[in-house]
Amino acid sequence: MSNDQGQQINEQELIAYIASETNADVKSIELVLKLEQKFIDNAQVDAKGEVEVDSDELVDYILKQQNVKLDEMTVESILEAEMEYLLDKGFVGYID
Repeated sequence: MSNDQGQQINEQELIAYIASETNADVKSIELVLKLEQKFIDNAQVDAKGEVEVDSDELVDYILKQQNVKLDEMTVESILEAEMEYLLDKGFVGYID
């Protein structure tokens, strides 16, 4: 994954950041991130080539997976920490 400047996301750094912010274990973080990517890959792309993700739908999708044994608050905290990391590094932005 890269941003507009061509920077690559350091996945290990991302996972370490999320773990430090949430106290979630690495396997849980990796599972949530993998399912999040699958959800995004299956989302509709708009006319601008962008994907709009509803965070509630994403959390529900992750929690419905049989291999997920996490509670809603843990999933949300993992996703929030990921977004903080991506915003800080300039990989994503919010749409007004």
